[in-house]
Amino acid sequence: MEGFFYNPSLLWELNSVIMKVAMASVNTQFKIGEHVVYPLQGVGIVRDIRERTVRETPVLYYVIYIDMSDMTVSIPVDKVAESGVRAIVAPEDAVKALESISSKYEPVSVDWKARYQMNVDLIKEGSIYSIAKVVQGLYHRSKVKELPVQERKLYDNALSLLIDECSYALGKDKKEIEKTIFTYLEK
Repeated sequence: MEGFFYNPSLLWELNSVIMKVAMASVNTQFKIGEHVVYPLQGVGIVRDIRERTVRETPVLYYVIYIDMSDMTVSIPVDKVAESGVRAIVAPEDAVKALESISSKYEPVSVDWKARYQMNVDLIKEGSIYSIAKVVQGLYHRSKVKELPVQERKLYDNALSLLIDECSYALGKDKKEIEKTIFTYLEK
C-alpha cells in the first residue's frame, strides 16, 4: 500500500473522536440539574456530566455538588450504583419514612460500639427508611441516657440527611420538616 504509514497520534485522535461519538449516545441515569442522594453526604445536584481520560480511556463522570458539606464530588457514571448514589425518593416514600419514626421503638441491648456500627451500616445502606430508623433509635436512646460523642454526631448527621431528603422530596422547608420529625418522634 503506497503512501500508507503508521501515525500513533493520528490513531489516538481518531480513537478519541470515535469514543466521544459513542459516549454522546450513552443514556445517563441522572441529568444535569437533577437532585440526587449521596449516602452519608446528603442531597446533591448534578452540576455537570464530564468526560475525563483515565489510563488513555475516556470515562464519563457525574459532577455533583453537595450543599450540606459544601463539597463537589466526581463519580464515574458506570460506578454510580456501586457508590450508592440514587434519586430523591418519591413524596409517598418520604411520608412513609417520616411516619415510620412514630412506630413503637424497640431498644437494642448491645454496647454502644456495636450499636454505633449497626447504625453506621444502616446509614451506608442509603435508604431513607434505614436513615429514619437510625434517627428513631438514637433519639429514643438519648432520652434514656446521654449519647456518647460519636453516636451524637451520627444522630445529628442522620437527622440532617433525613431532613434534607424529605425537604426535597416533599417540596417543603427544612425547618418545617424538622418540626414534623420531632412531632413524629414524640408520638
